[in-house]
Amino acid sequence: MDMKKMMKQAQRMQAELAKAQDEIKDMEFEATAGGGMVKVVATGDMAVKSIAIDPEAVDPEDVEMLEDLVLAAVNEALRGVSDISAQRLNAATGGMSIPGLM
Repeated sequence: MDMKKMMKQAQRMQAELAKAQDEIKDMEFEATAGGGMVKVVATGDMAVKSIAIDPEAVDPEDVEMLEDLVLAAVNEALRGVSDISAQRLNAATGGMSIPGLM
């Protein structure tokens, strides 16, 4: 394989990777816990954008349950973002493992 062709492929992959990273940054992932009583939206840059709690989930006698529901929804949203990011980056790199990317 000639060097010019390899350089063109590398540049194309780099452009596709940059595009994928921009797309991921703008993605959102929603997760719920407790049958939808707690809803969390996380962004592609692993930030929690919003948390919505159904008033019926608020029981002053059982704050620990609410904490567990929030924790479960946040973790699920962040896992979802991570999974979607990995899939998109994998598509951009053609399955090639690039150290330090994720």
